[in-house]
Amino acid sequence: MFSRTLFCVAIATSSSSVFADTVWMKNGDRLTGTIKVFDGGKLMIDTPYGGSIPIDWKQVKTLESDNELLVKQDAYTGEKAKSIKPAEDGKVILANGEAPQTVELASIQQIIKPKPVIEDLVWKGNIDTALDYQRAETDTDDYNVAFKTTARHGKWRHIGSGEYNRESQEDVVTTDNWAAEYSLDRFLTDKWYWQGRIDYKRDKIEDLSRQRVVGTGPGYQFWDDELGAFSLGGLLNRSDYEYSNGGKDSFYSLAMKWDYNRYLIGRTVELFSSGELGRPLNNVADYSLDAELGLRYKVTEWASLNVKAEKDLISGTDDSDLDKTRYTIGFGVAW
Repeated sequence: MFSRTLFCVAIATSSSSVFADTVWMKNGDRLTGTIKVFDGGKLMIDTPYGGSIPIDWKQVKTLESDNELLVKQDAYTGEKAKSIKPAEDGKVILANGEAPQTVELASIQQIIKPKPVIEDLVWKGNIDTALDYQRAETDTDDYNVAFKTTARHGKWRHIGSGEYNRESQEDVVTTDNWAAEYSLDRFLTDKWYWQGRIDYKRDKIEDLSRQRVVGTGPGYQFWDDELGAFSLGGLLNRSDYEYSNGGKDSFYSLAMKWDYNRYLIGRTVELFSSGELGRPLNNVADYSLDAELGLRYKVTEWASLNVKAEKDLISGTDDSDLDKTRYTIGFGVAW
């Protein structure tokens, strides 16, 4: 009976190892787990003993996976391999039916799980919420909800974001605004892209009640991988301002836009910052700044705690300046 139990354990152990993905390193190490993605020079593998581990692609000797993966040898086209088999140093075999193909690791640009409709779709995003109910000598209700999502396929990238803020004291609303933005990027090379965007903000309390911005311009993607991303762009904007007293301003401006995030401590902590610094081409205002800086701490694979600071500043307008700083602590989800 004891020997039969050992036999079953041995079979289960060997079976689990068969279905695990394996990566052989040039230094002789071997890692087993589940290959999640290869992008930006980093191979991400989930292991039961070390969590998500990023691996430098240049240090990989060969690898194996029984999962169906989309292997792209350039930025826009790829082959859906039913499995990946190990080969000689620096190569792998893409097994797909009766015609397996041996390829150089150096020629592979990306490995992802194929999607049902758009196979090379990479979709990620997050929703952050912060709620504060204070019942004391002064009752205060404070709400903040923000989201951001990015979808990329081939040469195109779609970015959508939005935010809602509301605060009241003793049933008197002191903050009530929302914002939404959509950007479309067309990659011209692996790094350079051209962006078009539209942005709308509505504030029911401040003197500057509406902001509409349409812009276009070039951008550069410094990196975008499983450990983070950083892009910097320049925009020519057309802005329309409406004030609560009925006044209006319309002008063109030049702006610098950035988007940065970086995972630290084994992807447990994320540092992020995004924003835009603009300068009008006439004298309607001196400059404008819309920026955020924050940290997220992952509680689970999808849930996180977040703390962030937001700055919204318009200096030198004819009607009135806008200068708001907001700090929030809350809970969020990510995918």
